Amino acid sequence: MSLHDDAVLVLEQFEGRAVEADLADGADGAEGAGQQALRKVYLDHLAAHADGLWKACGAGHLTASALVIDPARGRVLLTLHRKLRMWLQMGGHCEPGDRSLADAALREATEESGVSGLTLLPGGPVRLDRHAIPAPCHWHLDVQYAVLAPPGAVQTISDESLDLRWFRYDEVAGVADASVVNLLEATRARL
Repeated sequence: MSLHDDAVLVLEQFEGRAVEADLADGADGAEGAGQQALRKVYLDHLAAHADGLWKACGAGHLTASALVIDPARGRVLLTLHRKLRMWLQMGGHCEPGDRSLADAALREATEESGVSGLTLLPGGPVRLDRHAIPAPCHWHLDVQYAVLAPPGAVQTISDESLDLRWFRYDEVAGVADASVVNLLEATRARL
């Protein structure tokens, strides 16, 4: 199966989780409805662009990221991104050797955190997040996973980071943007 085919399958299967988010969201289901709308944008993008997973796609491209979480200690590992100068989850572009979006997310998390022994949180992606990026490309269509840190995980700053730090759950909103906060909330709901 190609990476493109995997991405389509992952997004098609994500539909059920977005509906579950609607039900769990309670009052208006806004989070699940927003995730459903993004899922359609991603699928339409892949249908229109055979290169929709690659950085060279000028209309935008899918990326894969992962929140590194240590549930036993109630904390997450964030990177101070070198270019963006923001605290973010680990993540980035798909590479030709990636067999799946999950593989890409796990590879990015491992490379950027330096933590060995990370494992994907079961159940596929946790969220979708679309954000504008500077030209020549226009959009990152991020497929967001979560990975569990092993006991005693030791991080190492990569070339892509200015800093790498563990934050307690209640500290994340004070340092990161809404995308990271939403990813943390969705991850905690799945734990």
